[in-house]
Amino acid sequence: MTAVATGQQSQPTTFEHKKRGRWIDHWDPDNAKFWESGGAKTARKNLIFSVFAENLGFSVWVIWGTVVTSMGAAGFDFLAGLGKGNPVAVSNALLLTSTPTLVGAALRIPYTFAIPKFGGRAFTAFSAAMLLLPTLGLAYFVNQPGTPMWVFLLLAALAGVGGGNFSSSMANISFFFPEGKKGAALGINAAGGNLGVAQTQLVLPLLITLGTHILAKDPAGYRFGITLSVLVWIPFILVATFGALRYMDSISTAKSDGKSYKLALTSRHTWVMSFLYIGTFGSFIGFSFAFPTLIKANFPDLAKIGWITTLGNLAFLGALVGSFSRPFGGWVSDKVGGAKITAFVFGGMSVAVALIMVALELKSFPLYLTAFLLLFVLTGIGNGSTYRMIPMIFSAQAKKYAAEHGLDLTESVASAKRQAGAAIGVIGAIGASGGYLLQQALRLSNINFGTMAPAFWAYAATFLVMAGVTWWFYLRSSFAIQRVPSLAYANV
Repeated sequence: MTAVATGQQSQPTTFEHKKRGRWIDHWDPDNAKFWESGGAKTARKNLIFSVFAENLGFSVWVIWGTVVTSMGAAGFDFLAGLGKGNPVAVSNALLLTSTPTLVGAALRIPYTFAIPKFGGRAFTAFSAAMLLLPTLGLAYFVNQPGTPMWVFLLLAALAGVGGGNFSSSMANISFFFPEGKKGAALGINAAGGNLGVAQTQLVLPLLITLGTHILAKDPAGYRFGITLSVLVWIPFILVATFGALRYMDSISTAKSDGKSYKLALTSRHTWVMSFLYIGTFGSFIGFSFAFPTLIKANFPDLAKIGWITTLGNLAFLGALVGSFSRPFGGWVSDKVGGAKITAFVFGGMSVAVALIMVALELKSFPLYLTAFLLLFVLTGIGNGSTYRMIPMIFSAQAKKYAAEHGLDLTESVASAKRQAGAAIGVIGAIGASGGYLLQQALRLSNINFGTMAPAFWAYAATFLVMAGVTWWFYLRSSFAIQRVPSLAYANV
């Protein structure tokens, strides 16, 4: 291993891997000489393999959002009639698509703690290999026409492991980069994962269509197409697992801070921001899962148009624009303030939902697609702006407390960073659970009222409430954190 100087006589002058496990005992990315002499290369290498593995995690996580739209045609009666708006089929489809969302959200917290326990290299390899279970399982059971729904529900739950990968990947990469480069690295890592949703919704329908052309459009053809669409990920999963084991590293000093988690959990801002993140990321991931089902249920004739406008080639646009707008949300928040952007986003999301309802009333698919794409763009911007708010809130709070109590400012800021990191793990998990709540609301509305309109109007009202909560806590003139003179520029 190439020696890397740290430039500090009081610290080891090199970092070396242990003979077993590729552990790095000394890691000092904030030291410029250390970073330029090899630290940057090692960090970028780990980022590349982390993005690859996380991208596959999201890809497998969202598989069920597309697969359910073809399972009725593949001969599974519990999803028959989905394209005709059959309430039972729509309900079952939403149950299958929401289950991975819930499991993925629940796994985000333990996956965050797994990195300090097992190391980034080993856990990235493990989390990638776990993706084989839901994919191989689905490929097998979809070719057994008599398979009951509960088996597929279990497989959908297993797909939730892909959603947990986000937290372990983000936690791992945060240890590798210096403070000045951490934001960009985490943004790349997050965007790479989110794009997995779009690529799945683009590739899977094309492969399913290919299967139906090879074996003709009957149940066997659809089962073959679904099998192709699932097995296509297996080689990539194997490469990700091998790549993590062969090339990634673990940092011995990457330890969890239990005190920071306790402090973060007692802060009201952790829970306020969790509520807001349910509205942004919960909407992004929830609608990403449900969008193919919603299109097929409301505009079934689109599936008959052919290859160019096949169902998934329309649904993937939502996740795509939502993924690319996320970095823009962080960038514009740096310019005008995260809270202002977040409040604007929620107001716009409410308008977008109203436009979706108008499109359904007019039976206009162009307006329907445009309104949904607007909604997805806003969720992406909101994801970026809310994540921008979190560290600023904790930093402002810590500086204010230090000034009032005569505490050391440097230590207070360092503590705020640790608390913000802990809060992000909690907020990310709760926000992801919003995707499950959103889809369940659609399902229950469809069962009890025969239409999803009540759920959509409830979303519109909830987004306005979230805009009000953003204003109440972070924009009104009496907000204490913003009154700290040294942080007036932050406009959190």
